[in-house]
Amino acid sequence: MNKPCFIGIDLGTSGCRVCAVDEQGRQVGSSSTPLPAPLRPEPGHSEQDPAIWWQAVVAVLTELTGCLRDFRPRAIAVDGTSGSLLLCNPADGTPLGHALMYDDQRSHDGLQRIQGAAPASAAVHNTSASLPKLLHLLDKMAPNPGQALALHQAEWISCMLMGRFGLGDENNCLKLGYDPVDGQWPVWMKQLDLPGQILPRVLPAGTPLGRMGRVAANLTGLPADCMLIAGTTDSIAATLAAGISQPGEAVTSLGSTLVLKILAEQPLSAPEYGVYSHRIFDRWLAGGASNSGGRVLRQYFSDREMAQLSSRLRPDQPTGLNYYPLPSPGERFPVNDPRLGPRISPIPEDRATFFQALLEGMAWIEKAGYERLQALGAPAPTHIFTCGGGSRNSAWTAIRRNVSGVPISTAAHTEAAYGSALLARRGLAANARPDG
Repeated sequence: MNKPCFIGIDLGTSGCRVCAVDEQGRQVGSSSTPLPAPLRPEPGHSEQDPAIWWQAVVAVLTELTGCLRDFRPRAIAVDGTSGSLLLCNPADGTPLGHALMYDDQRSHDGLQRIQGAAPASAAVHNTSASLPKLLHLLDKMAPNPGQALALHQAEWISCMLMGRFGLGDENNCLKLGYDPVDGQWPVWMKQLDLPGQILPRVLPAGTPLGRMGRVAANLTGLPADCMLIAGTTDSIAATLAAGISQPGEAVTSLGSTLVLKILAEQPLSAPEYGVYSHRIFDRWLAGGASNSGGRVLRQYFSDREMAQLSSRLRPDQPTGLNYYPLPSPGERFPVNDPRLGPRISPIPEDRATFFQALLEGMAWIEKAGYERLQALGAPAPTHIFTCGGGSRNSAWTAIRRNVSGVPISTAAHTEAAYGSALLARRGLAANARPDG
């Protein structure tokens, strides 16, 4: 008898990856395929044909199922880029046009309408959010009332796999205006005069949605009794991959920017600092992002030079240079000052000392970020897991550990697909009966 396994699908910025884990969370299979870059017909535009996503998902699932000879998939969860939205036919999911991607910036008219209706605490006050994109799509496509449904990238793929449409998840829908605390679409959205039935029915991430549809099962080789589980965004899935489970456990992503997330008992909201919370089962994942990060380092060093200089770093001998490294003026978290300029002077002649001073500055920003989250109601960090390219630098880890006074370790898993697979596994176990 085949052993059960659980599948995560990640639609990232450059590719589609799928991962399968067993009941102990061990990876038992994976597959990936690249995705083409979004179309950018004009400055600020970023769009893509959703059919590309579906073709990629079918391809990676078909390859995966061919390798899972000793396992039987029991559940699937999908994550996608946050804020990527499309309109589709609610009956069969046929896209009504291209999706607007997470980095599309054209929805300024919609943003002005939203600002007159939405409270400051709503996560919809920028063009990267889903709600202004929805208003733009409605103005552009002018669909007949009742003949259009708004879905995010991950939600549409989940529905395509089921062959049934109209269900969304709390994590993706946060930027569409959904209130996860009250568990409903807020009253203020009525001021936008949205067409009836255009918004999906929203369920918490990890909730069973329904079984695999016949068409998708035939295309991929997945069993028809495999359950679809409400998914999440790619960044939340990557955080889940790190394995945090208790309040106070945190994840720092050291990529081009510095992103902090911490598990809390209660939701936090401070839009003035870019802090929002996503529900994960009975807990909340709160976080914020600084403009500091690897982008600053690459303004001064190549990857090769950073690798060479790392052996000369002295974590137990601070430089005392007190930098605040930013790529350009402007910061939002842990301080909110659009005019805050980079503080990177004096620049020492020794390249290793300069490199260490920049890393120390980022370590202090990380410490201030967790202190900001704690001031807003989050617990103090008890353990920080690290992902991203910077997590591989052991000297930087030591610097951060000295500054924060908190245990820091590299996350064993960082792939969003792995986090979605864990979400599928837990979602099936935590819910006795599927929705519908």
